[in-house]
Amino acid sequence: SQRTSRLFIHPYELMSKVCHLCVDQQRLTDPQADKARVRKIAPKILQLLTEWTETFPYDFRDERIMKSLKELTHRLSSGDELYRKAVQQMTQTLIRKLTTLSQYEEALAKINSSVTDRLTVLKTKPQSIQRDILTICSDPFILAQQLTHIELERLSYIGPEEFVQAFVQKDLLDNDKRCFGDHKKASNLEAYVEWFNRLSYLVATEICMPVKKKHRARVIEFFIDVARECFNIGNFNSLMAIITGMNMSPVSRLKKTWGKVKTAKFDILEHQMDPSSNFYNYRTALRGATQRSITAHSSREKIVIPFFSLLIKDIYFLNEGCANRLLNGQVNFEKFWELAKQVMEFMTWKKVECPFDRDRKILQYLLTAPVFSEDALYLASYESEGPENNMEKDRWKSLRSSLLNRT
Repeated sequence: SQRTSRLFIHPYELMSKVCHLCVDQQRLTDPQADKARVRKIAPKILQLLTEWTETFPYDFRDERIMKSLKELTHRLSSGDELYRKAVQQMTQTLIRKLTTLSQYEEALAKINSSVTDRLTVLKTKPQSIQRDILTICSDPFILAQQLTHIELERLSYIGPEEFVQAFVQKDLLDNDKRCFGDHKKASNLEAYVEWFNRLSYLVATEICMPVKKKHRARVIEFFIDVARECFNIGNFNSLMAIITGMNMSPVSRLKKTWGKVKTAKFDILEHQMDPSSNFYNYRTALRGATQRSITAHSSREKIVIPFFSLLIKDIYFLNEGCANRLLNGQVNFEKFWELAKQVMEFMTWKKVECPFDRDRKILQYLLTAPVFSEDALYLASYESEGPENNMEKDRWKSLRSSLLNRT
């Protein structure tokens, strides 16, 4: 209920009501309040606060909610030694989680600030760009494992409330200013979507970069193998990002290059992620991976990384397609059970520890190697295999003058 309550009430208001209930109605401020009454209500309040801080730690970045939490826990623990330890443990766990989150956000900001446009680097320091994915890692299995590291780390920082937050913002932004203050709360979800886009562009960049057709074909075949390993691991998000990168126009137009590629394996993967019938094939594979995860004997078998954009769409349409209230004015609990079920499944997936060894050099490359912009991808594509019609010729000319003459 905490998960969906925020569609009706802001977490800060909910915390205020909890405080009001405890402090005023139960008279916990009253020094004469007998211990029996405190003991009656305290375990329930503690359970609520413990579950709240464990499931939605990011709510407590709001100073008002944190202030109320401190006041409430102070009242509970000052009354009885019995609750002091529980309060202390809960507070320490919360602070640890918030500190870890801040460190993660700082690390992300550092990575993002170090990423540069590949064309700029090429023009200023041609030698520094000679590294490519195959010189960093030529084993598809290892690369798929390192991609899984990034996916699971980014997933682990997404709070369940971020899904709801994304919809609430959309609904209330026009008429409720308080939502602006919550915008940063959904930033981990946005960072994860950005990672998908980055991986797609990295794949396209690595394919369009090589001058020789034979080398380009080798890179395509390598990524097909990486995508297949991702599928076997249960990492559907990286799999879809790789397929998306390969299907970008600057890559798909390289007919001579694709002519040298054994595409049978790619066709199978495309079939698995085919969007027709509302991604029926993918959903079947996801159910299989979920089943494997439930009966898993090893942490490898527990991995389920969903195609994230589709998960967000599903939750979005479930939220948009069903009313919050029934015609008689009552809350539509069926809708919220369904929402909670989907988010709970996601919560299970994001808790999985990555069982593979980390390779810092490969991770660094995947996260920070410069990638081409869309225009630069087209330019590289035309340089590799010339324009085929007048429209492409015109585009090539204008790209050359705008991109290569830029200082």
